[in-house]
Amino acid sequence: MSPELISILVLVVVFVIATTRSVNMGALAFAAAFGVGTLVADLDADGIFAGFPGDLFVVLVGVTYLFAIARANGTTDWLVHAAVRLVRGRVALIPWVMFALTGALTAIGAVSPAAVAIVAPIALSFATRYSISPLLMGTMVVHGAQAGGFSPISIYGSIVNGIVEREKLPGSEIGLFLASLVANLLIAAVLFAVLGGRKLWARGAVAPEDGGVPGKGGTGSTGTGADAGTGAGTGGTAPAAVAVRPDQETGGAEGTGIRLTPARIATLAALVALVVAVLGFDLDAGLTAVTLAVVLSTAWPDDSRRAVGEIAWSTVLLICGVLTYVGVLEEMGTITWAGEGVGGIGVPLLAAVLLCYIGAIVSAFASSVGIMGALIPLAVPFLAQGEIGAVGMVAALAVSATVVDVSPFSTNGALVLAAAPDVDRDRFFRQLMIYGGIVVAAVPVLAWLVLVVPGFG
Repeated sequence: MSPELISILVLVVVFVIATTRSVNMGALAFAAAFGVGTLVADLDADGIFAGFPGDLFVVLVGVTYLFAIARANGTTDWLVHAAVRLVRGRVALIPWVMFALTGALTAIGAVSPAAVAIVAPIALSFATRYSISPLLMGTMVVHGAQAGGFSPISIYGSIVNGIVEREKLPGSEIGLFLASLVANLLIAAVLFAVLGGRKLWARGAVAPEDGGVPGKGGTGSTGTGADAGTGAGTGGTAPAAVAVRPDQETGGAEGTGIRLTPARIATLAALVALVVAVLGFDLDAGLTAVTLAVVLSTAWPDDSRRAVGEIAWSTVLLICGVLTYVGVLEEMGTITWAGEGVGGIGVPLLAAVLLCYIGAIVSAFASSVGIMGALIPLAVPFLAQGEIGAVGMVAALAVSATVVDVSPFSTNGALVLAAAPDVDRDRFFRQLMIYGGIVVAAVPVLAWLVLVVPGFG
């Protein structure tokens, strides 16, 4: 067996173990890099660590640290309540507010599961209170998170753009962001129409006596229940994610329950500054985020102490481990060998759609960002032939590997399933599984047709 084939089989084993045994894929990848690099590729420690993505490490730590401070000092709670207030009793707008909210959170640097964990309990509580299909609400939250997930300062966007730069491929940060945004927006529009959105529009406005925040008195509107899916019922309990913590001052803007404090104002200003610095002045997102987080930590050290523990260390370990292993594959020539094999199919467009399906299927059960970190380098050799546009291919891979996060086997899908109150969980699980299967079957070929076939980039 050739060394290249051994290294690819080890990568498959890493994905299988991470999926079936709930072991961090990054830790497994580091171990695989050590084993394959030492025993198969005859590399020393310096050769193995040559592939460690130091720039992405800083981005991951810096952005998630800044967002963790925002969570610790209540800024994200304020954003959530402010967004909920925008509904003003219009039931049909609630799913779209949740879509936009999760999209905004991921776009400014929240890890996708963190954004879903914040918004899903509110969204599913609203679904129960106002007889909205929980499948509609849950999928709107997940697709919203992915809609904003590839902004230039987001975690996914920073990772993919960093990989593209490391592989010396043509890239378009805005193109990648818009591809994911438009794809998820279109999917959300179809879901809204199919899962009862028209009936919600016909229902008009209710009179939310509590300002639209679930679980604060009143019974809310029970609606007709015709489009309620598995979430019929009245009342509802406020989830922990929207409860005002003891350290939060109340009595601010009407209906929000949380007022702006100097720390929250400064954090909002820091988030805006991060966007301006990266998009307007082309500054490094990781170093900028770390600097802003340090400034906030110096002014409010109590929030900083809590925030350090909330940095997405598991995501940091995952992506750094996977990319370090990919570096070993590059060093021993596996990437070139595999790329020539894919290119050897003789039909580059067929190879492209196969890669999109591989990304979708694996991501439905494993890490989306991990599979992207492995697939993009594998596509480099046949992209270098010039018959497939690199910008469109990368965007198609990114969309295919992330829209499937609605699967109940993925982190986001599991969070939605766990956050749904007063539902038949077995039925809701089946609904998410069926919908996830439809997405896996349909989206990769559609992304391929729209983004790859025209030859963008």
